[in-house]
Amino acid sequence: MDRLVEIMARLRDPATGCPWDLEQTFSTIAPYTLEEAHEVADAIRRQAWDELPGELGDLLFQVVFHSRMAEDAGLFAFPDVVRAISDKMVSRHPHVFGDESRDKSADQQTVDWERMKAAERGAARVLDGVALGLPALTRAVKLQKRAARVGFDWPSTDEVVAKITEEAAELAEARDRLTPAEVEEEFGDLLFVMANLARHLKIDPEAALRGANAKFERRFRRIEDWLAEDGRTPTDSDLAEMDALWNRAKAEDKLAQDS
Repeated sequence: MDRLVEIMARLRDPATGCPWDLEQTFSTIAPYTLEEAHEVADAIRRQAWDELPGELGDLLFQVVFHSRMAEDAGLFAFPDVVRAISDKMVSRHPHVFGDESRDKSADQQTVDWERMKAAERGAARVLDGVALGLPALTRAVKLQKRAARVGFDWPSTDEVVAKITEEAAELAEARDRLTPAEVEEEFGDLLFVMANLARHLKIDPEAALRGANAKFERRFRRIEDWLAEDGRTPTDSDLAEMDALWNRAKAEDKLAQDS
């Protein structure tokens, strides 16, 4: 760890450091931080355990990078980051580091964790502290969870599904009579309710969409492969043919799942 911190210090040295690293700010590095976190999640999803150490290292480097920029600005340094998370983990786990009983479920521990977070925030509004930088679907779920803790929630999925039907109808109607901005708003409303359904079903909407993306990629590449057998590309085909090939790829997927 000391070596990594020293490498970062060398990269940011005003006299001998890397010009690119010296030009960076919190704002310019933040997108890379998000990207590295997603790459960690992707390696885990693919169970690419040989890749995971490198991806975790890339993410750790982001923490060191932000810490170095903060130290250069006289704000804080890497030891402060380590101290802050260490203190938080100890205080948030009184059933491990304190006198509280460990005889509680994981769900109860989650409730206790949220209660302690709320106490740390003090007299804040219910939705305060949900990071703006989160992926929109993830942030929607977190906002809804916060509201649900104070009773602002549908009692079952039936009401959520009914709301999805309502929002979808409003979006269909909006296509013909509203401005592009208003259509976008209606589309956002529908996505927000879809995120709520995911929460009620205990589904991570980001993971679900990543899975759908991967499935689309896999099937479309099969279409390309089959067309390539005839020396053609998708631009040489038409929708009817590609739709038939899509259904063929879908049938292959189902056969593979059943076998």
